Amino acid sequence: MNTDHQPLWRPAPARIEQSRLWRFIDDLNREQGLAIDDFAALHAWSVRNAEAFWSRLWDFAGVIGHKGEVLLQRGQNPEQDLWFPEARLNFAENLLAQAHAFAREDAILFQAEGQGHLRLSWAELEAQVAALRAWLEAEGIGPGDVVAGYLPNLPETAIAMLATAALGAVWTSTSPDFGVDSVIDRFGQTRPKVLFSADGYRYNGKLHDTSAKARDIVAALDSVRHWVQIPYIGRHQLGPDDGALHWPELLERHRGQPPRYTPMPFNAPLYVLYSSGTTGQPKCIVHGAGGMLLNHLKEHQLHSDIRAGDRVLYFTTCGWMMWNWLVSALASGATLLLYEGSPFAPDGHVLWDWSEREGVTLFGTSAKYLEALEKQHIHPADSHDLGALRTLCSTGSTLAPEQFDYVYRHIKADLQLASISGGTDICGCFVLGNPISPVYRGECQGPGLGLDVRVFDDQGHPLVGRRGELVCRNSFPNRPLGFWDDEDGSRYHAAYWATWPGVWHHGDFVELTEHGGMLFYGRSDTVLNPGGVRIGTAEIYRQVSQFEQIQDSVVIGQHWQNDVRVVLFVKMAPGEALTEELEHAIRDRIRRQCTPRHVPAKILAVADIPRTKSGKTVELAVRNLVHGEPVKNIGALANPEALALFRDLPELAR
Repeated sequence: MNTDHQPLWRPAPARIEQSRLWRFIDDLNREQGLAIDDFAALHAWSVRNAEAFWSRLWDFAGVIGHKGEVLLQRGQNPEQDLWFPEARLNFAENLLAQAHAFAREDAILFQAEGQGHLRLSWAELEAQVAALRAWLEAEGIGPGDVVAGYLPNLPETAIAMLATAALGAVWTSTSPDFGVDSVIDRFGQTRPKVLFSADGYRYNGKLHDTSAKARDIVAALDSVRHWVQIPYIGRHQLGPDDGALHWPELLERHRGQPPRYTPMPFNAPLYVLYSSGTTGQPKCIVHGAGGMLLNHLKEHQLHSDIRAGDRVLYFTTCGWMMWNWLVSALASGATLLLYEGSPFAPDGHVLWDWSEREGVTLFGTSAKYLEALEKQHIHPADSHDLGALRTLCSTGSTLAPEQFDYVYRHIKADLQLASISGGTDICGCFVLGNPISPVYRGECQGPGLGLDVRVFDDQGHPLVGRRGELVCRNSFPNRPLGFWDDEDGSRYHAAYWATWPGVWHHGDFVELTEHGGMLFYGRSDTVLNPGGVRIGTAEIYRQVSQFEQIQDSVVIGQHWQNDVRVVLFVKMAPGEALTEELEHAIRDRIRRQCTPRHVPAKILAVADIPRTKSGKTVELAVRNLVHGEPVKNIGALANPEALALFRDLPELAR
């Protein structure tokens, strides 16, 4: 993947000087007599002096809590390190720290497809969290208990999470488009005592009643003591024997309760997040309260330049870790914009209309969304006033260089485009943006502060300018606490630490550039290997996406005649067909722009491409089907019916 040597964007001197990151650097230089003058120097210092960096961040961000004297309790290697072992804090208290200063200001703005708008002030948010916390505590919920949400992206979802965290309990959630079996696969492992659900959701013009699904989930989970139903679409469809409690009644019952926050150890469990589970039972990844808070403060304030009073919109569901990331922006005094529904209903302008109206400063989305905008010839720069917008974040899949061009030409020219990458594993980023460095075409700007991110070859040797494995060589506070019910830590060790002892192996196929940025070529476990040469799938997707006749695609490696051949499946745009001429054009472009080894041996049209509910292509599931192997937990897919399209294809038998 070639990139240009000239940056697409450089921050103006005033932009740099006004950033939270520059303020951090300036304070650090003054207090410690340093002369740091760019991001690379700060990153190097933060890795060499990791304890000092994380401690300084605690103070800079104004964390409420007791830090303790011991910052890092070292183990035999980074896998066993324990950060801030003496510290105590409450996650919710830190997210609601601005409630009094900004009492009448907006804390949460909510817009739903086909509905009006809702505004929730900081005072109202704090009061509802206090009321719900009081109810949870009255019902015997306390530290360590699990509370689950089977919910759309509603203000009530954030309130339920904050109330759970306020008393030291553990929050876990999925979105309501998950099927019953898929939810049971997740919550059946974590065994929540309370389940919050809504009566349904809207998507792309359709109403989906989820009361029956919630009823089935509760019936299957003998751990659930209380089921709370939130009115959203106005279709309860619950009988008197269902036993569901109603959200408005609980809040009214405890109205006027003062806010209370239980201090918890820094490494107390806060969240359980789930892997996609498309090739096996979902992993239940446990994240700690202090690590989540500190890392999100770092990523928001230093990398994304989120400031008090900013307005942050990230298009996400409650089954994706970006929801957790978004809600944490409250800790920086930002207003959250929560959108529920399709971003293309009634049309592709809906999120940009809202962004213009409310003065959004950070807009977060996926590469797939940006690609869809481009193919629909939607140009917000021509139709919307986005003067307040400073940062656009993209994650979920690789952002192609052409999409960088689209953003700067058709969304906004003066903008920090942050292609960010990390995942559910750390509920954060290993590689992301920063507001004081240039943006180069096709590149993530650089590694996260405090993280010794490198690229390794198969022997564990560092690489620059060559492709290899994304690793992190030091410990960090938001390292997962482990997996749920993994008593000896063996499954957690095997997932991340077994390849190179003491080194986190993330599973991304990447390249470190001369700018210190990062190029992504796909997941390591989906890398193609024709003739023994490793090829990243992102390179092929980049070329295929240039054809307007093609709406979506998935590429896999098929075992064939003692080798691997590349197979490309394409979903055609409405009214288009896969002709011999188009096949020739696809192969020719891939050959010219990549290499002859990238050229698919087979190109097949299919009616649909399976994706997870967060929009990721499930290459492993398709590969398993092609090879006659089982695919588990298909409930994690947004369109599981698409899997049948790839089974026993005669074209792949010859």
